[in-house]
Amino acid sequence: MLKAEDTHDSISCIIYDGLMYFAQSVADHLKLPGMSVRTSAAATVLAFAVFRRRDEQGYISFLDLMSKDQVTELQPLRLKDLPLLRNQDVADLVLELRANLSDSVKNSSALIVNTMDFLEQNALKQIQGLFPTPIFTVGPFHKLAPIIFSSLLKEDTNCISWLDRQAPKSVIYVSFGSLASIDEKELLETAWGLANSDQPFLWVVRPGLVCGSKCVELLPKSFEERVGERGCIVEWAPQLEVLAHGAVGGFWSHCGWNSTLESICEGVPMLCTPFFGDQNLNVRESSKNTHGEHRRRGDEEEGYAFERESKPLSEGR
Repeated sequence: MLKAEDTHDSISCIIYDGLMYFAQSVADHLKLPGMSVRTSAAATVLAFAVFRRRDEQGYISFLDLMSKDQVTELQPLRLKDLPLLRNQDVADLVLELRANLSDSVKNSSALIVNTMDFLEQNALKQIQGLFPTPIFTVGPFHKLAPIIFSSLLKEDTNCISWLDRQAPKSVIYVSFGSLASIDEKELLETAWGLANSDQPFLWVVRPGLVCGSKCVELLPKSFEERVGERGCIVEWAPQLEVLAHGAVGGFWSHCGWNSTLESICEGVPMLCTPFFGDQNLNVRESSKNTHGEHRRRGDEEEGYAFERESKPLSEGR
């Protein structure tokens, strides 16, 4: 392709996923512009830039982190919300990956981020101060291009007909994404929180949500009798269609970036329970700028917290 005689077929630019950072080195070698695309929040770019290699300025040890609540470069984000900082000895390989991701941004011709200016104003401003690279906020991606579904789980569209029978803004939609896992105790707390809330709910209980179990089989008969037709449980749901449905008044979410943007676009308030990775960062950004309520795992029994907060959540839409 590089040797193509027809100039219309020649490569003029390399656009790559940010995690494929080595594509920037290829672009530099070929003397072509390289554009890094980040499908996660802009705040993750900032977080990775601050905590670099051990031998470079900017790296802060875990023990130093424990003595602080914030890092100046990341305000108003909290240190305990940063991804991959849970272990005392952060692997050199992880630090090297972060440094390489940041270096590719620094050397790229442009940074394309799946976000919106109003949502991450502070983070975007600070990123621009760290990198000379132009930033293009062209999100949310799911509103700009057809969705390509990559999940191995089949969507259960029968839940839409169930939603059609519910009152406007009355249903709490519950989904913790495709990767998060909980234990049996958390599953039962969630179940009884939903049952005792007296709110209609659509709950995604996918296989593997509780390791080694189909999950639904763990729900007691008394839960099913208490809930009756007020609850709808599916293994996987057509989330975009669910969030756009007029019956949905709230979203209890793990706060993955895609779910966060999808909820914001449809104006659905969120109750956020982050699990890992960038989800704590996403919660901070969404609760600070939009309509998210943060519920940290372990702070309080999940079911009790939801039972208390579900009605004001759905009424706030």
